Amino acid sequence: MPIGFLKSGRPDPAPSHDGTGSVPAGKVLQDVEELGIGMFWATDADGKLTFLSQQARLLFETAGQPVLGEQLTAVFRDAEMLPGSGSQRALAFKCKTRAKIDDHIVELRLPRPGSEDKTSRWWRISGRALTAANGDYLGYRGSAVDITSQYAQEVEIALQSQVDELTGLANRRKLTDRLTSTLAAFRQSRRCCALLMLDLDRFKQVNDNMGHQAGDELLQQVATRLSAIMGDRGEVGRLGGDEFQIMLPDVDDRGTLSELANRIVQSLSQPYQIKGKRAIIGASVGIAIAPYDGLDTEELTHACDLALYAAKDTRGTFRFYSSELSAAASRAAELAGDLRDAVDRGDLTLAYQPLVDPKTSKVKCFEALLRWAHPEQGDISPGLFIPIAEENELILALGEKVLRQACLDAAAWPGTIRVAVNVSAKQFTRPNFVKLVTAALAASGLAPGRLELEITESVFVGDIEKVDAVFKELRKLGVKLVLDDFGTGYSSLGYLKNGHFDKIKIDQSFVRGCTEAGDTNPAIISAIVALAQALGMETVAEGVEAMDELALVRSRGADLVQGFIYSQALDQDEVLARLATGEMKCEPEGPPRFRSERITIFRKVGLIHEDHYYDVILRNISKTGARIMGLAGVPTGTDVVLDLGNGQLVVSKVVNTTENSQGLKFETALISDGCGGFMTRHRISPYALAEAGIPLAALGPGSFPLAKWRETQRSVPQFVQLELTSNQAFREG
Repeated sequence: MPIGFLKSGRPDPAPSHDGTGSVPAGKVLQDVEELGIGMFWATDADGKLTFLSQQARLLFETAGQPVLGEQLTAVFRDAEMLPGSGSQRALAFKCKTRAKIDDHIVELRLPRPGSEDKTSRWWRISGRALTAANGDYLGYRGSAVDITSQYAQEVEIALQSQVDELTGLANRRKLTDRLTSTLAAFRQSRRCCALLMLDLDRFKQVNDNMGHQAGDELLQQVATRLSAIMGDRGEVGRLGGDEFQIMLPDVDDRGTLSELANRIVQSLSQPYQIKGKRAIIGASVGIAIAPYDGLDTEELTHACDLALYAAKDTRGTFRFYSSELSAAASRAAELAGDLRDAVDRGDLTLAYQPLVDPKTSKVKCFEALLRWAHPEQGDISPGLFIPIAEENELILALGEKVLRQACLDAAAWPGTIRVAVNVSAKQFTRPNFVKLVTAALAASGLAPGRLELEITESVFVGDIEKVDAVFKELRKLGVKLVLDDFGTGYSSLGYLKNGHFDKIKIDQSFVRGCTEAGDTNPAIISAIVALAQALGMETVAEGVEAMDELALVRSRGADLVQGFIYSQALDQDEVLARLATGEMKCEPEGPPRFRSERITIFRKVGLIHEDHYYDVILRNISKTGARIMGLAGVPTGTDVVLDLGNGQLVVSKVVNTTENSQGLKFETALISDGCGGFMTRHRISPYALAEAGIPLAALGPGSFPLAKWRETQRSVPQFVQLELTSNQAFREG
C-alpha cells in the first residue's frame, strides 16, 4: 500500500515580495515555520545539533528535553516503517557517509509532562552535507516537516490492511510479508524457521447445518484457542476461509513441533458452544521448516501446502513435509480418477474380520472392510483410498453399495452372527440415509438386529437435533449402533448418556503397547470398559496382535476382541467355508509379547563408516533400531551412521550380525512422523552443507551429498559391499 506522505515534496518556498524592499532571511525562515510549512536544523562536523528552528526547539524545551549539542541520531530516531511503504536506510549510515537525506521519516520521543511515559511525534527530514571552500566538512543543513497527524492515520490504515477483520489475527498479506522478510533475514544469519498450516476438518458441515453466522463464531473461537496455545512464541494468522497459519522463528526440532501440532489438533477438536448448540470439528496440520524444506516464501509455502494435503488424507493429524509428498500428491490425483472408475465397475470388494469373544473364542460378529485391488498398482490401502472417496463425494455411492452387499452376505450366515458396516459422517447426515438402511435390509432379508452401523464421533458436528432424530429412527428400525474409534479426539460423554449406542470400540491406539512398563493405556482401557458396563454397552478392543495384549484386554473386561491375534479379514467364500465346518471359532495365535512397532519397507538407504559410504537396503525400522542388508564382514559393536535420506543421519551401533544383514541400535530414538512412520528429530542443515562447498538449497530426496567427500577417500573399505536388490532382500527376508 503506497504511503502518501512518504512521497511528499519539499516545502513550497515563501511567497516573494514586490518592489517595496527585500525581506530579511531570518524573517523568511520564521514565516515558513509559523505557517507550518517547515522547520530547519543544522549539525556540526561531529553530528551534533547546533541549530533548530525556534518552534521546534521550544517543543523539546517545553517537554524538558534540550537537544542542542545532542547527536542528531539520538534526537531523530529511525521510524519503524509501515507495511507496504518500503524501507529506508538508517539515518546513522547516511550521516556517516555524508549522503543525501531525502524525505527520511524519524521518530521523536518526548517526555510526557507529569509522567514517566513518553509520547511520539514523527517528522520527515531532508538535508545535505555542507563543506567549506577549503573542503572541510562542516556538518548537515536541513529541513523538517511535522507529519504526526498524517502518520497516525496511515498507521491505522496500515494496521487494518494487515489484520483479519473476523478474527483479529494477522491476515494473509501480513503473514506473507512477515514470512518473506523473516526468511530473507534468517538466510543471511543462517537461522531456521518453522511454518505450520492448519485446515479445519468438517467446518463446511457447521456452515451448512448451522449457518454462516455460526461458522464465523466458530472461526473466532478457533482463533482464540490458537492464540492461547501460541502466546507470544510465533505469528498466528488466518489465511482465509477455514485455513490458519503459524510461523515459529528459530525452531527446527521436529519433536517439539510434533508435540505442538498434537496439542493444536487436540485443542481444536474439543466441542464448541455456539448459540446454545454444540459443534465439533477437527484439524489437520502441515509442517515445513526452512532452510530444510525451502529457502524462500514460495518454496516453503508450497512444501507446507503439500504436508497439509497429506495430513488431510487421514484428518485429525499432522504431517511433516518430505520430498516424497510431491509424488504422493500426484499419485492421489491419479487414484481419484481410477477410484471413480473402480466404483462404477464394482471393482471394490468386501472382506470380513471377525470380532471374537475372548472367553470362548466364538465369533460373534464380522466387520465389513473394503478392499481395492488396482489392476496396475496392486492392493491399495483403505487408509489411502477412503480419504480420496470422502474428498470426491464418492463415499456416498460407495457407502450405499457396501451397505447393500454386506447385508446380502450376512444373510447367508448363521442368525447368531452379526455384521458391522462403517458409515461415514457424510452418509449419516444425508436426509435419505434411514431409507437406504431400510431398503438394504428389505432387499437382503437380514434381520435389523443383526446389522451394526459403526459411526465415528464426527457425526456430531453441526445440528445435534437433526443427528438425534436420525439416531431415534435407526433405533426404532431395530439396528445396532456402534461408536467407533472411541477416545481419538472428539470424545465426549454428552452423546453417550442419550443411550444411542449399543457398543463402544476401544481404538487400537490404546491397545498397541499397553503392556509396556509405565504405559497408562491399561488404565484408560479399564475406564472405558467400566463406562460401557455402567451404560449397558458392549466393548470391543481393536488391533490386538500379541498374546500379552490379549491377556490384558481380557482381564480388563473387554467383551469382544478384534485383530490379527485371531484372524485377518476373510472374503465371503472363506467365511462360508469355515462356517460350513460347524460353529465358527477362532483360536488366538500370535507373538507372546508386544514388540515396539517395526515397519517393513525394503528401500535403499546409506551407511557411513569412517570415510566410506555403503549402499544398503533397509529391511525394517522402529524407533530404537533397524535391520539392514547388503554388507558382509561387519563385526558386532561397530559404530556406524545410518543415512535415511532427506538429511536424516542416525548414529547407530551394530548389535547383531549375520552373513549379509545387521541389526542396528540407535543412539537417539526416532520420533513419529504423524502418519505411522518414523523420522529423526533433527536433520543436517543446508547451511552446514553450504559451508562444505555444496550449493545452498533445500534438502532433496536423495542420500547425504557426499560426492566430493567420496572422491577424497583413501582408506581401504572394511566391509564387503554385496550386490543386493530390494526383491532379493524380500525373498531372503
